[in-house]
Amino acid sequence: MISRPALLFLIVCFHSNCRQNNETIISVTGPVSANDLGTSLPHEHIIVDFIGADSITPGRYDPDSAFRKAVPFLHELKKQKCNSLFDCTPNYLGRDVKLLERLSKATGINIITNTGYYGAVKHKYLPKHVIEDSPAQIAERWINEFRNGIDGTTIKPGFIKLSADYSPLSPIQKKTLEAGALTHHKTGLTIAVHSGDGNAAREELGILMENNVPPHAFIWVHAQNEKDREYFTEIAGKGAWVEFDGLSAENIEEYVSILKFMKKKKLLHRTLVSHDAGWYAVGEKDGGQFRGYTTLFTHLLPALEKEGFSKKEIDQIIRSNPATAYSVKDY
Repeated sequence: MISRPALLFLIVCFHSNCRQNNETIISVTGPVSANDLGTSLPHEHIIVDFIGADSITPGRYDPDSAFRKAVPFLHELKKQKCNSLFDCTPNYLGRDVKLLERLSKATGINIITNTGYYGAVKHKYLPKHVIEDSPAQIAERWINEFRNGIDGTTIKPGFIKLSADYSPLSPIQKKTLEAGALTHHKTGLTIAVHSGDGNAAREELGILMENNVPPHAFIWVHAQNEKDREYFTEIAGKGAWVEFDGLSAENIEEYVSILKFMKKKKLLHRTLVSHDAGWYAVGEKDGGQFRGYTTLFTHLLPALEKEGFSKKEIDQIIRSNPATAYSVKDY
């Protein structure tokens, strides 16, 4: 006969597992249990088109050429036992969900796309309707992609990608953040925001919290560009995610130092790391110079092990944190 304490323990475990199993990552090939996401890169790119929102068209490139360019880099990543990649190219900056789906099926890597708009660079990549539309009207477009699929497909976004320059944010950038908050409330999607610096991240988080978005639904993208690390403790200390996503072979020591800082502050559980690498550059010959996605595995992880990071700590950074940051409950 099971004792009462043991029975209570089993009940708690059962409900805990149920909650965990209800946390889903929405990939371009369908929902994936957060438990099965595996090792993940939370900020990368497959394809980008920098021509601007007014001129971007699907016919500017050959999808077969882009596929041939990207697929060997994803196969290389798969050999490093990486399971998932979050593609952070938003609409009007080159997002191609059919290409992402094709690459995912060809390589076995989960690829997650997004909804949202890129508001930095003086609004170059924002469609004209953003100027006149209300936050609710903008949000309705993003919510529709979540509910009905992107560009006439059944492919749905797994997060919201936004972008702003330095603080103070422009009125239009603030409007897109308000639209992101409305979209989050209707979808549960996490909001990842390209941020110019720590002041911008602070302002972004403030706007989202004023609109009743919990801090854990906000990712400060490009935090490595802020050199005052007290911003890291402030933003992560409130429960938001701090993402260091410019990793390369040339800055391994800097990233080790940053991660040691986050560890010392007991904030590894709010930390994300990626390369911001790729990508097939539309308009350049043969897609230009494509930077691979393996430096984290070949350079950073051995360096962290040498610095005394445990397997548990490393797994938290590359496995647990991305799954927690991007999961959608009860999808």
